[in-house]
Amino acid sequence: MTDTEKKLGWFGRLKQGLKKSSTALTEGITGIFTKKRLDASTLEELEDLLIMSDLGVAVSARICNRLAKNRFDKQISAEEVQQALAEEIGDIMHDVAQPLVINSENTPHIILMVGVNGAGKTTTIGKLAKQFKNDGKSVMLAAGDTFRAAATEQLQVWGERNDVPVVSGKEGCDAAGLAYDAIQKTRETNTDILLIDTAGRLQNKSYLMDELKKIIKVIKKFDETAPHDTILILDATTGQNAVLQTEVFLELAGISGLIMTKLDGTARGGVLVACAEKFKLPIHAIGVGETIDDLQPFNASDFSKMLVGVEVK
Repeated sequence: MTDTEKKLGWFGRLKQGLKKSSTALTEGITGIFTKKRLDASTLEELEDLLIMSDLGVAVSARICNRLAKNRFDKQISAEEVQQALAEEIGDIMHDVAQPLVINSENTPHIILMVGVNGAGKTTTIGKLAKQFKNDGKSVMLAAGDTFRAAATEQLQVWGERNDVPVVSGKEGCDAAGLAYDAIQKTRETNTDILLIDTAGRLQNKSYLMDELKKIIKVIKKFDETAPHDTILILDATTGQNAVLQTEVFLELAGISGLIMTKLDGTARGGVLVACAEKFKLPIHAIGVGETIDDLQPFNASDFSKMLVGVEVK
């Protein structure tokens, strides 16, 4: 498959994946701006629609202010509103669209994966492992969510599928000790990348904080600059709860970047814009389905246009 075919394939999956979010916004905008002037009433309706689409209050107000500045009391079509919306969202997302870069000088490059249970953390680790292997890197996985046997089993399945080793322990074993063993093994085998899974039980925040601090302390014994990436996996279907989760994990683990999954299962994809506006954290990738190719680097322009129903050319 050529690079062009791959890109077109991703466009198709992204468009399909964002269909629920896009349809909700497009239909809402069309309903508001059918042969209407842009007045205080239509701006209020638009702002309500954008907030309901999980774009967040700050982003919604910013977009409406931009429209009011340029087009107030003038006729405006739904298409013009969509275009303005895509441009504003694109501006917000442009600086945070940053690929996940592996530094070959790190031995290994350690990536700590965090997020609540059910966000798609383990699956994302498996997909990243496959992508790294395809790039010619050697990879090891550490099953650091030691409280859920299912998480360890799922990671082992991904390990077998990708033909990469998985370091795991007994259910309930010390996650920091397991991370220590995994780093030792990567060094013994000259492995390029170590992906460490972690537990995500926010119900007991203080316990989770202690566990993550302990894991990070162990990692820093090997390399003071590590973890080299601490990535939060967010589930798009949780809507505004994703903003709260980002706040919590910033406090718990000092996250350095975001990956959002399950954009295909929700009309709440706008929450990624709210997270970008509020936290300014790099967005490395987005997921729009179950297959390995459904996790791709984040492109601000493509995402913003497809989110609001503007055709990508």
